[in-house]
Amino acid sequence: MTAPLSARWHDLLTRCGATADPEPYARDLLTRWAEPQRRYHTTAHLEAVLDRIDELAAHADHPDAVRLAAWFHDAVYRPERSENEERSAALACRALREAGLPEPLVHEVDRLVRLTVTHHPAPGDRNGEVLCDADLAVLGGPPAAYDAYAAAVRDEYSFVPPDAFREGRAAVLRQLLALPSLYRTPEAHARYDARARANMHRELATLEG
Repeated sequence: MTAPLSARWHDLLTRCGATADPEPYARDLLTRWAEPQRRYHTTAHLEAVLDRIDELAAHADHPDAVRLAAWFHDAVYRPERSENEERSAALACRALREAGLPEPLVHEVDRLVRLTVTHHPAPGDRNGEVLCDADLAVLGGPPAAYDAYAAAVRDEYSFVPPDAFREGRAAVLRQLLALPSLYRTPEAHARYDARARANMHRELATLEG
């Protein structure tokens, strides 16, 4: 059984060399991930991404840097704003420096969080590949799970009129489908790619229908 999120955070921050008590950071992050405007980007999403990182960890050059980035990648989330990743990265830098983590690790977490804007890591960016694959694994779930994910995303954007949402969501799906490779690690590609593409094409047909 997977340890509770707070315990996973404590273990991770301690393992990474923190000189501060992990508990206040755990409380702050878990409070952020439980904010009321979230429907998909919740603690359940965080836990799922961390679980997928654990499964893909052998591919990463620094698995714990990827795990730290997962904790922060949607820590700041306001659906109506476009700078969420930038603000999440800034939060990561402030918190991890305050916690006493080494500066090279802080820089790497900052880079990885910002990478989730595009989900398009450069060739050979093994840390980025693991984070992006873990974040996008939801796309390759069973159809019912994918539909629940898509409905939750729609709920987060309930303030957007239906026509505008359909246009914007369709653009996101086309962008993802146009990526040279949706998943970069061999394990994630084998496990998720075919089903993710089928799910997205099905949703796109509904949006455009």
